[in-house]
Formats: sequence, C-alpha cells, structure tokens
Amino acid sequence: MWIKRIVWILIGASLLFFVGLRIYDIQEKQAAPSTKKKKGGARVVTVSVTEARTGQLRDVLLLTGALKPKEQVDVTAKVTGRLLKLHLKIGDTIREGDLIAELEDDEMQQQVNRAQASIGVARALMQQRQAEQENAKAELSRAQSLLDDGLISPQDFASTKTQLQVVDAQVEFSRAQTGQTEAELRELKIRLAQTKIYAPMSGIVATRFVDQGAIISPSTPILRIVNLSTMVTLANVPERNIGRLGVGNTAEIEVDAMPGEILIGRVARIAPVLDAATRTALVEIDVPNTGSKLKAEMFVRIRLDTGALRDAVLIPREGLVYRGTQPGVYVIEGERPIFRAIETGMTREDNVEVIANLDPGVKIVGRGATILEDGDLIKAAVSTETAGEPPAQADAPAKKQSTNSEKEAPKTAQVSE
Repeated sequence: MWIKRIVWILIGASLLFFVGLRIYDIQEKQAAPSTKKKKGGARVVTVSVTEARTGQLRDVLLLTGALKPKEQVDVTAKVTGRLLKLHLKIGDTIREGDLIAELEDDEMQQQVNRAQASIGVARALMQQRQAEQENAKAELSRAQSLLDDGLISPQDFASTKTQLQVVDAQVEFSRAQTGQTEAELRELKIRLAQTKIYAPMSGIVATRFVDQGAIISPSTPILRIVNLSTMVTLANVPERNIGRLGVGNTAEIEVDAMPGEILIGRVARIAPVLDAATRTALVEIDVPNTGSKLKAEMFVRIRLDTGALRDAVLIPREGLVYRGTQPGVYVIEGERPIFRAIETGMTREDNVEVIANLDPGVKIVGRGATILEDGDLIKAAVSTETAGEPPAQADAPAKKQSTNSEKEAPKTAQVSE
C-alpha cells in the first residue's frame, strides 16, 4: 500500500515540476519580447545605441563624516570631596547657572568657622595694641614736657621714645595678622562655594559619569552637557580640492537614519594647516538641527559644492552595467557588444561620469544593456541620444531619487578631481 503512495507522490511531483518549468519559459519570453534566436543559436537583442559624450558637471566633493555637537562641555568639580547630591539625569535640559551637584561641606564649614574665630582674636589683639600705642604716645608727650623743664635726662626721654616705636611695630604686626586671617577666610568661603557645582552652559545632559556617593576630584568629570541646536561635521578634503573651497560654500547632507531627507549645511571653518600624512585639510560644516532630529555621532554623507564647472565624459545611466562590483559598458563592434570595464565618478540625474577607459564618441549600448549576455548579437533600435546632442550639464547636485536603474546596480561615489 505504501509503495503505491510513493509512486503517486513521485508522479505528482514530476507533473508539478514540468508545469512550473513551462510557466517559467512563458514568463521569460514575455519579459524579453525583443530577443530572438539567429541561425547558429546566438540571441539577437534589440537595443538602443548611444555614445559617450563630453558634458559639464558641477564640481562636487563626495565625503563622509559624523555629526558632533556645536558645543560640548565636561563638567568637573574644583575641589575634592564626596558627591552628596546629583540633580540631573541623562536627557535632562539645563540652563546656564542651574545647580548640578553638591559635595559634602561639613569639614569645609568647620574650617570657615575656625577662620572666623581667628579673625575675632586678631582684631581684639589689634585693639589692645592700638590702646598701648595711644598710651605710649601720651607718655612720650609728658616726657617731652619734663625734658623741656630739665626734670628728666635725655637718656630717659630716648627710652620713652623707643618704647613708642616698639608699640607702633606691634600694632602694624597685629594689623597684618588680621589681614592674613581675613584673606584665609575669603579663600575658605570660595572653596566652600565650590562644593556646589553649577552649569557652565545651556544644553542637554548627554552623559552622566558618576553617581551620588562617589569621591570626585577636579580631574573627575561629573556630567557632559551638549548643545544640539547646531551640529557640525568634520570632513577631510584632499589638497587638490581645498583651493576651490571657501567659508560659506553649501553642502548637501544625507543621514542614514533619515533616508530620503536632504539637509543643507555651510562650510564654517577650513583648517589653515594640512595633515602631512594624508595631504588633506579638515573642513568644519555647520548643520542646523531643526526639530532636534539629529543626534551626535550619526553617520552622514556629504556632497560639498565647490561652485565650479568642469568637463567630464558622460554616459546615460541605462547604459551602465555591472559584473560583480565592476562597472562597465557594452561597446559596439559590428553586431556584437563587447563588455568594457570602466571607472565611474559622480551620477547626476540620468548621466554617469566616466573617469577612465572610455573616450568621447565611442558607441555603446544604451537601453537594453542590462539584459545582454556574452555571445549575444544586437539589433539597433531608433537611437534616443545622438552625437549631435548638446553636452549635458548639471548645474546643481541632484537630490536622491529612487529609480529602477538605481536598483539594478549600485552607485559608486568617488571624490571628483
């Protein structure tokens, strides 16, 4: 019984296989109605014929980078102590001058109290010395009168005068001691105030480095505050291109986390010194963070407009094909298309820049190039692009579009020269 079941299962599977194969053949014929067989077995594919031509492209540098905050500060304490209170968490918004944290201040408060008591003692001692000074002055005045009347000797008068000088010195010493103690008190009050830590700028708490109870010092960061109203991205521009850039040049920014959306930034600063190892200059681009959508360290792709036009060899995008990751075109030699590897540059709308291995005027396959295989023959349809057409020109970087041709092959991105 089970043998019959196996036989019926095999028969059913065979029928399904042949039906599926037939459906596949029909779909293949419908998908390529312009392809037919010649005698000898070679396919004949109807394609459009075009040619590589010279055009103009706006000079745009293709760069990559990461977004960073325009302003960023790591907040630290100015004195060493135990963190008693920390008032903020990650993501909290803070204004300049807001209280961030408090350190234990009991010991510091005791030092302030002791300094205040020392000031009281010093001031009392100075008052005593001043009273002695007044008494010494009165004694000197009486001695002067007695000397004038001849009642005391000059030696006694000199001794009284010296005593006044000693008291004057003691008064000055006491005044200096009082000033020193007051200065120490002011220093201790400053250190006591430093046990409370305030925000040096407005922004958002990005990182919290410590928790309450930790022992911190001036080298220990407590929080990181960032200002995300404006983001910046840094890019390394090759030496050969840096001369064409200036502060204020526009840049189109694409963020992987925001597909299809293009942001406009501007060059804010250009490094005056090149990196000796890479022969590049660091360029800083400001990017407004409208709606606070951008986050620090997001990866970005940058199209930096230099404002100049340059000549380039262009082909239609539909004529670009790939073998693996190698871009190329089918060059027409008689009735046979021959694959030729090329090096591509920028893509602008329906035009692809060819950097190497293809000269202007060379005839290539346009529409239909993606379905060609080795050994196929071609039949030329009416050409939609001829050598007599004016050179293509792209006045501005094109925005990202989703087209069928983009899905057929990956787009190469290289820095233009």
